[in-house]
Amino acid sequence: MSFKQVDPKDFHINPITTLSDEWPLLTAGSKETGFNTMTISWGHIGSLWGTGGGKPTFVAYVRPQRYTFEFMNSNDMYTVSVLPAGNKEALAYLGRVSGRDEDKVAKAGLTPVFDQGTTYFEEAKLVLVCRKLYQAPILEDGFIDKALMGKIYPEKDYHTMYIGEVMSILTR
Repeated sequence: MSFKQVDPKDFHINPITTLSDEWPLLTAGSKETGFNTMTISWGHIGSLWGTGGGKPTFVAYVRPQRYTFEFMNSNDMYTVSVLPAGNKEALAYLGRVSGRDEDKVAKAGLTPVFDQGTTYFEEAKLVLVCRKLYQAPILEDGFIDKALMGKIYPEKDYHTMYIGEVMSILTR
């Protein structure tokens, strides 16, 4: 079954359950540069920096020690792939194992698709193809709720935020 493109104005999901319950895959890189993927449960879907309602955007967050961080920094594009139900074991594995150490995508049984200058997965039910617009580290002095720092960042390994314009939305 092939993907079909959806207009952002016709795109309807619950972003909270999609991110926190379905654990999408954040992927950066291409066939030419190599790629890596990681499981995420944080992010933001919305609109920003445009006229007539803003550009459709997805904001991803990546810690500096993650292998995907290198690919996010060295590539202009990234994807968010949501797999169908029944893939929690593979998603947990992809979030736990580093692509530095092994071909975790092959071991998880996923098929990379190289398209639009980036990588996503044939098995996905939904893909957001994003072009980086902005990136910045989360900074300690920006926290209003200081309790979050100790709880989320005891090692002070603050995420980098990547704001990407959603260039394509692909569904089944």
